[in-house]
Amino acid sequence: MSALPRLLFAAPMSGSGKTTITAGLIAALTARGLIVAPFKCGPDYIDPGYHALAAGRACFNLDAWLTPPDQIAGVLARRSADADIAIIEGVMGLFDGYSGDDDTGSSAHIARLTATPVVMVLDARAMARTAAAIVAGLRDFDTQTTIVGVILNRVGSSRHARMVQDAIEGSVGIPVLGFLQRDETLTLPERHLGLIPVAEPGRWQAWLREVRARIEATVDLERVVALARTAPSLDDRAVTLPLFARNERDSEPVIAVARDEAFSFLYEENLDLLRASGARIAFFSPLRDTTLPEGTAALYLCGGFPELYAEALSANRVLLRAIRKAVDAGMPVYAECGGLMYLTDAIIDAEGRAFPMVGALGGRSVMTPRLTLGYRTVRAESDTWLWQKGETLRGHEFHYSAWNDRPERLPRLYTCLPDAMRPAAFSEGAVLNNTLASYIHIHFLACPQAAQRFVAAAAAWQKGARL
Repeated sequence: MSALPRLLFAAPMSGSGKTTITAGLIAALTARGLIVAPFKCGPDYIDPGYHALAAGRACFNLDAWLTPPDQIAGVLARRSADADIAIIEGVMGLFDGYSGDDDTGSSAHIARLTATPVVMVLDARAMARTAAAIVAGLRDFDTQTTIVGVILNRVGSSRHARMVQDAIEGSVGIPVLGFLQRDETLTLPERHLGLIPVAEPGRWQAWLREVRARIEATVDLERVVALARTAPSLDDRAVTLPLFARNERDSEPVIAVARDEAFSFLYEENLDLLRASGARIAFFSPLRDTTLPEGTAALYLCGGFPELYAEALSANRVLLRAIRKAVDAGMPVYAECGGLMYLTDAIIDAEGRAFPMVGALGGRSVMTPRLTLGYRTVRAESDTWLWQKGETLRGHEFHYSAWNDRPERLPRLYTCLPDAMRPAAFSEGAVLNNTLASYIHIHFLACPQAAQRFVAAAAAWQKGARL
């Protein structure tokens, strides 16, 4: 058990301003000299970038559906070991999880698993006393979730904020810790998959300075810290990363990981598990680099927004040829979502323009107006260097593209099992030589054997062994 001051910032619904207020609070507390460990509930890849920017350190995901629930407290403790306080941003509405009758993976579920007090971010525009009824309903819906405070967002004036505060504190007895006034300059820019990642060019630092200044002016930071200190000791029995016996080898195999503006959807835990299994991680940019990192023995092509950078990716013909050569030679390659798109013949953007890509998988990645998203349970269809036939694992997908003209000769990687949202099973992904490509994002913490196998495959390739 360990003492860790902590708070989880949730909301009644998406779009309430959780990310803005959480990032501003992290920046304000960091400016006061506190070491803040930031976290994000759910499988989100984008919001954590804002919190990492504010804290000056990596932000980690807490997802109790994608990863084992009994490991959540351990992740929180491990990633906060050197911190003064942990700040967690919730996901969607407070009780929104896997389905309408199951809050697994929700903000409330994470709060229960980690015994973390909750502060509600309430979009108070166009309401006054009704705000008290909303807070009372959230408090009473699940008495195992402890709501200790409220921050009001998008209020019309300080007078409006005071009116809402009087209603909540007078009728519900939960303190209002402060507010942000409505101001469109604080609204973060969005596009088809949500906020724009901070890995891309933007005025992120200027925006963060402005939000921090507003938070410092109208939110009681002393009270925020005091409430965080009311959190009970954290059960951190699962605090260590899984460690694996390493085979004797001359050097650590290099796993080259795509990371730039086009490819940024990657869990830090995945990289740490690969390192713990004996790999050396070397980052490269598909946008700018003309060669793979020296000694590359495996490729990890993560998700991102290749469709927005398709012209520049396509123009880097030297690297495209190098990756095609690696695929054809049988190097272990693991590609998720944007990585799969990159390996097809071409990306067709929203304007219908075609940009040639690696061309290893065949077919075209076509942007569509339809969003495909949700948690998935998948079953491996064959033995590969990463999965054994019949193994099941959990993942998620989130994309607007479709893989058209997929060659039927390619074996499928997974069967997606039926669930409440998709009642029929369907096949997904592809296997080509030692390339495994899929729209499904996997969190290695739920299947640490995958990290061990990934490194073993890279080591075997490095030694010239047949996979």
